[in-house]
Amino acid sequence: MIPFNQETINALEKAIVEITDNFREPPIMITINKSESVIGTLGNFSASTGKAKSRKTFNVISLVAAALSGKQVLQYKVKVPPTRPVILYCDTEQSKFHCHRLLSRIYKLIDYPTSEVHDNLKFISLREYPTKERINIIEYALFKYADRIGLVIIDGIRDLVYDINNATEATEITNKLMKWSQELNIHIHTVLHLNKGDDNTRGHLGTELNNKAESILQITKSDLDANYSTVAPKFIRDVEFEPFSFFIDDGIPVLDENFDLTSPKAKKGFSYQELSEENHREVLQELFNDSEITCTYDDFVARLKDAYLAKGFNFGINKSKQLKTFLENKRMIIKTDKTYRFNPEFYY
Repeated sequence: MIPFNQETINALEKAIVEITDNFREPPIMITINKSESVIGTLGNFSASTGKAKSRKTFNVISLVAAALSGKQVLQYKVKVPPTRPVILYCDTEQSKFHCHRLLSRIYKLIDYPTSEVHDNLKFISLREYPTKERINIIEYALFKYADRIGLVIIDGIRDLVYDINNATEATEITNKLMKWSQELNIHIHTVLHLNKGDDNTRGHLGTELNNKAESILQITKSDLDANYSTVAPKFIRDVEFEPFSFFIDDGIPVLDENFDLTSPKAKKGFSYQELSEENHREVLQELFNDSEITCTYDDFVARLKDAYLAKGFNFGINKSKQLKTFLENKRMIIKTDKTYRFNPEFYY
């Protein structure tokens, strides 16, 4: 008989599951508001995936904001344990300058003063460190704040391996996610890119995450309006939720209350053939009246809708959003931050 060490013998005893055992259902942490679909529980990990520039990070900071505020952000509701309210955010991709800008967006989402440091958010920038050192720093942070952490964000997991197509590395880092989440009884949410040519997560690492994660969310930028991104379940162990959409206004994600996945109008952009150059010019000249307009995204869409309606062109909200994108793409209106102005020199 092959001799086994005591550690292996003890591990087998610990791994046995018997029908007479009693296990508590893992506490729910992250849910989707409309469906109450469970995205994340304590002792597990989940992930957001998407192609480059699909706004994966904006989706993730919405989770963080929901956890810090205790309020719904986008469609997320996050309940952290009262005794472990700290969120550890590990960014592996961005410089400290861009991490600071991201941090300011989180503060803005929860309406927290930037003159103060939020005690329940620990944000670390790991871009400058070698791969193995990043893992060591995360492990040390988990150890340091172990009795206070409830939620951990790793944006992005790809920078914790040398080669995403290395099966050994992929298995090792995925095992660490499972080990950290289970031993510390926390939830870990990570971020990984999709392949450029399809909707599959990248490399062996993506395959491992798909196999082991509690849920995988897919974030996709709209083909019709670059301001919008859609969040949908790519894989989920609980009941699937209906996709929802968000847009960016003044640097922060905002839920699209009028999103309709089934609407045939949502599948069609605004065409230059629908109205003449003269129609647009007449409406926009009256709307702007030789001045600029400073307002939110939704407010400007509503103003556009009313202005075109006054001239007999009746568009719904979704169509008006497509119209706004069309006008900006044609440089008929120019947006700077939250200020819009009419450009009479546009080429139609």
